[in-house]
Amino acid sequence: MKNNRSSAFWGAAFLMATSAIGPGFLTQTTVFTTQLAASFGFVILVSIVLDIGVQLNIWRIINVSNKPAQQIADELIPGLGKVLATLIVLGGLAFNIGNIAGAGLGLEVITGMDNRYGALISAALVMVLVFSKDTTAAIDRVVKWLGLIMILLTCYVAFAAKPPLATALYRSLLPETIDYRAILTIVGGTVGGYICFAGAHRLLEARLPEENKLKLVNRAAVRGILTASTMRIILFLAALGIVAKGLVPDASNPAADVFRLAAGNTGFRLFGIVMWSAAVTSVIGSAYTSISFLRNYHPRIHKNQSWLVAAFVALSTFVFLWVGKPVQLLVWAGLINGLVLPVSLLILLAAVYKQPPNGYQHPKWLGLSGVLIALVLALMALQVILQ
Repeated sequence: MKNNRSSAFWGAAFLMATSAIGPGFLTQTTVFTTQLAASFGFVILVSIVLDIGVQLNIWRIINVSNKPAQQIADELIPGLGKVLATLIVLGGLAFNIGNIAGAGLGLEVITGMDNRYGALISAALVMVLVFSKDTTAAIDRVVKWLGLIMILLTCYVAFAAKPPLATALYRSLLPETIDYRAILTIVGGTVGGYICFAGAHRLLEARLPEENKLKLVNRAAVRGILTASTMRIILFLAALGIVAKGLVPDASNPAADVFRLAAGNTGFRLFGIVMWSAAVTSVIGSAYTSISFLRNYHPRIHKNQSWLVAAFVALSTFVFLWVGKPVQLLVWAGLINGLVLPVSLLILLAAVYKQPPNGYQHPKWLGLSGVLIALVLALMALQVILQ
């Protein structure tokens, strides 16, 4: 029982973290480091605080209620859960197309094969994982190991880049410039859309014992954010090492160029491994979490979850092969997921205060911070729409 609890704890943390660390994560971190240099460290620190506030609210409410997010929303306002599920599934599908493309690109960098074949191979491997004997345990193991591989390889590149650590620390506390759009973009990329529910629904499925449940949920939520943020910090240092030397990463593929400039052709190959690992784990997280929003609407969906996850991956792969580079689709996916986070956070907060589950009293300071974060992100999303 203790081993199962530990597996669920780490599985939830890494599922959330590796869902966040996708192709977009790698590109965003590199682009903002190129623009802001050492001051991007301040953006990362602020985003960590905001991310933890979002995750603690969502993970606690879901696991104390012992219900998935869509069911909580449906009980607040009938039909609201279906709206939320639709947003999550559409946003998850759109991003998954980009994740499949990233997996194909990663194998192309490693082996030289056409990225379309790389996408097909990657999708096939995910489907094998989905139909393994114990799917949940297998997913837990895969995301943990691939997450560790990404962090270790990026550590090597950061070491090779020789970043100015003292400057990075100084500007992380006293930045030259504060880019609020960068902060909101990074928050959305770490806990936006389906990502904020990935680990929470994984823990819910594990059916944690009521004793010490909140303590375990809090630890897993924070651990997930810190894992994703560790990867971002290491990648930031690698990019900063390049920028500090006066080099400018190629805008067409900035993350790959950072690895190449830092460690030559070996670094470029390592980027392929990191990109593939990031993309595949994001494919798993997106598919698993999206389908988890449909399970309670019909017994057959719950019974055939593995088939639906496989179908979700297959559809993502088909669209990528058909469309090619789904740039416009990813832009719309970003907008959808940017809207999903504040909407879903406000829904869960309204539900937990209107109908406290089992006498649970959600901390006022945590709820207030959640409302403030949701409103700021909502204003940002509206600004994007108006533009």
